[in-house]
Amino acid sequence: MPKLQGFEFWSRTLGGARHVVAPMVDQSELAWRLLSRRHGAQLCYTPMLHAQVFVRDANYRKENLYCEVCPEDRPLIVQFCANDPEVFVQAALLAQDYCDAIDLNLGCPQMIAKRGHYGAFLQEEWDLLQRMILLAHEKLSVPVTCKIRVFPEIDKTVKYAQMLEKAGCQLLTVHGRTKEQKGPLSGTASWEHIKAVRQAVAIPVFANGNIQSLRDVERCIQDTGVQGVMSAEGNLHNPALFEGRSPAVWELAEEYLDIVQHYRCPLSYVRAHLFKLWHHTLQVHQQLREELAKVKTLEGVAAVNQELKLRCQEDISRQEEGEKPSGGLPFFHWICQPYLRPGPREGSKENGGARSKRALEEEEGGTDVLSKNKQKKQLRNPHKTFDPSLKPKYAKCDQCGNPKACAPGSLLRQWGTSHRRPGLPGFRETDVCSTCAGAAARSGLSERPPTAQVTDCCLKPNWRSLWPGRGPSPGCRSLSQQDLGSQAASPRLWAVPWPEGPLEPDAPPHQAQDCY
Repeated sequence: MPKLQGFEFWSRTLGGARHVVAPMVDQSELAWRLLSRRHGAQLCYTPMLHAQVFVRDANYRKENLYCEVCPEDRPLIVQFCANDPEVFVQAALLAQDYCDAIDLNLGCPQMIAKRGHYGAFLQEEWDLLQRMILLAHEKLSVPVTCKIRVFPEIDKTVKYAQMLEKAGCQLLTVHGRTKEQKGPLSGTASWEHIKAVRQAVAIPVFANGNIQSLRDVERCIQDTGVQGVMSAEGNLHNPALFEGRSPAVWELAEEYLDIVQHYRCPLSYVRAHLFKLWHHTLQVHQQLREELAKVKTLEGVAAVNQELKLRCQEDISRQEEGEKPSGGLPFFHWICQPYLRPGPREGSKENGGARSKRALEEEEGGTDVLSKNKQKKQLRNPHKTFDPSLKPKYAKCDQCGNPKACAPGSLLRQWGTSHRRPGLPGFRETDVCSTCAGAAARSGLSERPPTAQVTDCCLKPNWRSLWPGRGPSPGCRSLSQQDLGSQAASPRLWAVPWPEGPLEPDAPPHQAQDCY
């Protein structure tokens, strides 16, 4: 049977899907997809999978796709992030028998995508994208689709979409935000961009952005002319969004937990879903937030949900008696409802218009405003500073100037006859990396090659977990003698900073010193 394309693929394979659940990392797992399908979703995507890891790791394939085969979970599109045509196609070939299409992620705006060079950070590399999609279109037995973000310019966005269509993309999802619009800077998605793309291409288009209710879905389809609408955050806060209902939060939580009993997933996924689902209720009953964060079993989560249900029913009874809630909190906090993300400079109504820390830092320079966590730390230690210019730095090699140029994570210090802190007699301040120190020792330029690396709790409080053969000591510093060969064999165990030099060979074990 020939591979279906374009509108034929959308209408026959995808059943003309109009209500779509977005691919969400660690959040669109099988259990959540099944819950969403029960409440109006017609098409779902897997979480974003890393193509290179999918190819090389059989366990990764099993955990994220192969063990999640479920007849109810169709139609299904598997999404990959990739930046190499061959790797992308290899991963897609391994996944194509378990789905109805393969999607290339060109919309992820997060820092991890920037570091890995994928997602929205490929949108300027049109030649690479053409090669990736063209090769996949030729090799795969299922269609290739793409999910993109827009450029600020509508014309460039249209040309971008047309390029992807020409390369072989059979369905395009357009998120109406640029890659810079994320987190507190999200703002409003541009349906004008989506409408322009829809009018310029001859393949089905899904819209993404500004979807918080079924009314938004209908309005988006009417305003843009798209074939379907995708929801991410709106779906997380109300899985019944596509039904046009707002049920009680504990009802959907109970249903989700029942599905998880049959289709297991990490507890961290479950906890993250319930934090979203209970968002408004947890503002009222904040103690339940702490209880949810502490539970370690599904049974414990179910018990917290039961407690939440009882408290919400008490709130409902009080409201029926005419008592109004205090503090400006959501009036019907016990029903599934959208979360309206504050704008970049919007204040929070709950705290009297106080702006976010990030917004204040942008306006005031960022050095005078501390987060609540840092304020608590400063109360415990009044002398603690959070000024980056005053924080201790990792030393650089005196000879090459860059520790990474020699041996990453294995900076050493050459010493004289004392292991005391800098400035005291007998201390010789010379920072070198292991490569430069070894070369100096072999050439006879160093009096004594360095034989140890030490750690400083001021720079790395959890150093004891990295220090081989050492338990906690009474003080904040501990020294250990090892030869360079041992450090070279296990560089990660030694990748910690130091406060001072090693003990002399005949010196007694060092126990404690004060922090400087």
